[in-house]
Formats: sequence, structure tokens, C-alpha cells
Amino acid sequence: MDLTLADVMPSVAAAFGVDGPNPLALRSERDVVVLLVDGLGSELVARSADDAPTLAAHIRATLRAGFPATTATSLTSLAVGAPCAVHGVIGYSFAVRNPETRSPRTLNALRWRFDTADGPDARDGAEPESVQPVTSVLQRLAASEVDVHYVVPGYQARSGLTRAAFRATGVVHEAADLDEVRDGILAVAHGPSRRFAHRRFAYAYYPGLDMAGHLHGPESPEWHDELRAVDAMVADLFSDLPPTCTLLVTGDHGMISAGVRVDLDATPDLHRGVRSIAGEARVRHVYLDAPTARADVVDTWTGVVGDHARIATREQAFDERWFGPQTPGPGVAERIGDVIAVAQSDSVLIRPESEPMESTMIGHHGAWTADEQFVPLVVNR
Repeated sequence: MDLTLADVMPSVAAAFGVDGPNPLALRSERDVVVLLVDGLGSELVARSADDAPTLAAHIRATLRAGFPATTATSLTSLAVGAPCAVHGVIGYSFAVRNPETRSPRTLNALRWRFDTADGPDARDGAEPESVQPVTSVLQRLAASEVDVHYVVPGYQARSGLTRAAFRATGVVHEAADLDEVRDGILAVAHGPSRRFAHRRFAYAYYPGLDMAGHLHGPESPEWHDELRAVDAMVADLFSDLPPTCTLLVTGDHGMISAGVRVDLDATPDLHRGVRSIAGEARVRHVYLDAPTARADVVDTWTGVVGDHARIATREQAFDERWFGPQTPGPGVAERIGDVIAVAQSDSVLIRPESEPMESTMIGHHGAWTADEQFVPLVVNR
């Protein structure tokens, strides 16, 4: 069975007795914690097992993150228990329709900002609960009298992405570093419940490994330092959590180091017939001025970047089920590029003029390689 990140939360719900599938065959005692370490790829852990002995020794399964393998999509797939063909958060950035003008505008789903990562706040113009209207598994847990907690950085507590993906209110334990993540998880497991003393769920998140990978490269000395620190924290939790708590540790994607950098802004032909370009350096959504431009755009992109990326139409992607086994409905389908470029090998499709910060990064993710796609499921029992 090809297990995915979207299987985790339905299995957690089933372990709590909520009706639904349990593909991971989880059992719970009283409490369950899901700790997501951003950028924790299983291939990277396997190659770095000496730095992560606890993680490596307790991998219960390897999961596929799903396409694209990027944080905004993966966190939503985790929380909703379905791929992005269902929930519609189809990448790092993508086109959404302005509810007033009906004209498309690029939404950076990770930062929930319009146009760029530093653009205007989009929480009013693209209400998170409208962009992603599907009920989350956390909402189902809360409705089944499971006490919900979040152990997350303070900025995430009411971010657009958190509102879109998780949707359920809960107790927030702000955690800016690994010590605070550990302490927040232990506080949930050892502390009194607000309402239902016998069942608690906590979602915890740590971004440091991903940041080290982006800035310095996966498997760089800085990345290895972060991995050792994460492993030590998980080892502490394995020792200190009560036997009534099940801990699941996973990631949202892995990462590759950039090799060939293809500058999309430096080739005017790539913008002919193109309204906008979204996504990220490993997966680009290309939106057209008019449908009649599609053949020319496909030919041009294939000729210019075809040695570094697979170029496909939206319809080809749907036929091959890139975004999940279901065909996206009209509201989701229009967010996906008319043409999609997926980087191959270690190539990255950068945009230095419009994405200066992202274009300088060493580590990237999103595409199909095993290093990007596969994440571990680590379990303490």
C-alpha cells in the first residue's frame, strides 16, 4: 500500500474511535501527539542515521508527501486527510480569484500574502476558510470531544495557512525553539485536560531543520547540527512522555540541493503569451493570457527548459493524477497552471527579479525525487 502524509490524521481519528479508515493501524492510549519537523525527509534521515539514531531506529513507515512536496500543501493534506485535488492548496503559490473583481491574483499560501512572499496580507481578500473550505480532521476530533492543542511558533497561531488547513480552535502553546516544543508537548501529555480528561490531541511543529536546509543545503554541517538537535529532543520525549501518550513524528517534505539554476526572468520568450508564473523553483504553474496560447507556450518552454524540467499541460497532469487520485473540481482546477513545469534532477527554475529571497536558497523541494517526496513516520510505541 502506498501510504501518504494524508493518511496520518484519519488514522489518528480512528485510533480515537472516530469512524473512518485507519491505514496506519494506529492504536491510542489516552493522548496522541503529531510532531511535524519541517523538511524531515526519510532519504536524508537514512543517509544521516548516525546523527539521528532515535529517529532512524523508530521509523514505522515511509510516507509519500504528495505533489507538490511543499509545506503549504503538505500541512493542509495532513490536517484535512486528503490530497490537494480535494483541498485546493495546490502549491507554495498559485492563482486565486478575487471574490469582488473575479480576476485572478497570485496567493502565496505559505505566508498568505498576495503577489509575493512580502506582498500585502491576503487574509481578507482571500479568506482562508473560503480558499480551503473542507472540514479538517482536527475539527472532527473536536466534535468528538477530543481536546485539541497546538504547540507551534507564535506567528502560526492565527496565520492564514493555519486557519485554512487546521480550522479547529484549541489551546496554543507557543514554541519558538526545540526546548519549547518539548516542554509544550510534555505540558499537554502531563497536564489536566480542559474538558475531556481521557482524550487529548496535540499538533506540534518545528521549522529549524527546513530553514537550515534552505539556507545552507540539506546535509550541510548546519543541517546536521539541526538534525542532531531534533533527534535529541525526540529521544527526550520518548523517555519523558507518559505511557498514555502516543507520539508520531513526521515531515512535510525532504529536500535537494540546487544544481543547475535556470533563470526564468532572463528569457523573454518564456513570458510570451503568459499572464503570470507561480509555484516555486521546483514546480512552476504557468498561467496563460488566452487558451489559444497553450501550444506555443508548451513548445517554447520545452525548447528553453526541457532539458531541466518536464513540461505538461494541466490536462496531462490530471490524466496522470499528479494532484491525487481524484480529478480536481472546477474551483481547484482553475488554480492549477495551464502549463506546469516540474524540475528534474537537481535543476531549479528561479525568478531572481520577482523572488529574490527564494532564488538565493541552496535547498529546494516540491518535485518528484525520492529526496523530496518521502518522509518518515516515527512512532514511540
